[in-house]
Amino acid sequence: MGAGALIADVAREHITYWWITLGLGAVVISAVILLLSMLIVLVDDIDKNVREAWDTATRVAQNTATTWMLNQAGSLTADLRNEVRKHAELFEAAAAAERGR
Repeated sequence: MGAGALIADVAREHITYWWITLGLGAVVISAVILLLSMLIVLVDDIDKNVREAWDTATRVAQNTATTWMLNQAGSLTADLRNEVRKHAELFEAAAAAERGR
């Protein structure tokens, strides 16, 4: 075997290694593309769920914004009940006086 044949064998091996390297690079690139696509889907899903949670929290906040007035409403209702009783007593007294005439 001459020097030229040896150089040709080394060149063929060198080319084979380059093709193997390019093939592995294509596999790695494909895996990266797949993983990034999966990440995008996951992030979109998280974003959708966060938006739903935000909307729900906003509605809860809107529905409970006036709950602080419940104690005040209770005391005002008691005051109104007392005032209505006074009016009822006054009307009953006036009706009794009218009947007594």
